[in-house]
Amino acid sequence: MATRAATEHLPFGEKRDPRFFGKDILSVSQFERGDLEILFEVAHEMAEMVHRIGTFDLLKGKVLTNLFYEPSTRTSSSFVAAIERLGGSVIQINNVTFSSVSKGESLVDTVRTMEQYTDAIVLRHPEQGSAAEAAAATEKPIINAGDGAGEHPTQALLDAHTIREEMGGIDGLTITMVGDLKYGRTVHSLAKLLTLYDVRINYVSPEILRMPELLVKEVDAAGIDQIETAELGSVLPETDVLYVTRIQKERFSDTSEYEQVKDSYVITPETMLGARQRMALMHPLPRVGEITTAVDADPRAAYFRQMEYGMYTRMALLALVLGKA
Repeated sequence: MATRAATEHLPFGEKRDPRFFGKDILSVSQFERGDLEILFEVAHEMAEMVHRIGTFDLLKGKVLTNLFYEPSTRTSSSFVAAIERLGGSVIQINNVTFSSVSKGESLVDTVRTMEQYTDAIVLRHPEQGSAAEAAAATEKPIINAGDGAGEHPTQALLDAHTIREEMGGIDGLTITMVGDLKYGRTVHSLAKLLTLYDVRINYVSPEILRMPELLVKEVDAAGIDQIETAELGSVLPETDVLYVTRIQKERFSDTSEYEQVKDSYVITPETMLGARQRMALMHPLPRVGEITTAVDADPRAAYFRQMEYGMYTRMALLALVLGKA
């Protein structure tokens, strides 16, 4: 009764979980398994609410800034949809390099300016460590939407939520990551996040795009079984989740190297014949040929559902960070 009385004065939905409220979201390493269970349950509830009533006023009066120094369609739009579904509003800045940066303004000064207008800032920046730099300079929560080849924590959170929803759980699964594992920040974050579960991970890539050695050692230290190979066929039959990534031309200084590896792995209906009947095929998108459109009709193709799960995950994260879950 004492606890209930202490919280009765709070408005509906005003439940401030100390694990999320007011916190920066910079890396998957900041989460424990219990945190994820809370987030995924809230995300599931968000999906049910959207299906039932579309939008609601949980974050009415809250303002989110999307500050993107790199091009983005999915992540940017997902956060816009998330805050607007919750009744909040967004300041959308997609071309920072053509505004304040061209005048010589630093990242720190830009985010310190934007925090005067907003309740939280979603930041994408090409330099690894930029999100942590911004967070150190501001009082408002910074949500890392990708810092160079570093991390993309909200993508990993939505990926884990997708796996949970598609496969009924995460423990006991074999996850195979394919493509650009060297520069792919989505797989870097997902591999780290999966250390909280009982899984096996396969890495499939060309030699020059292998998963960074330090990350493999970090995952190994958590007791996760890992296999590195260049042959998808050797691990596909045992795979529960096939996570395909785009080989990123923009990360190559030598375009001839890109040309050599760009079509290393192409998932076709024929490829899927060698996969399990119950399996989730995922991709953070955009794709540029590594999954043919003929695969889209396969019920195991989860990549567009993955985008929808992403909106619900980001809705849940914003609600928790802003104290209205």
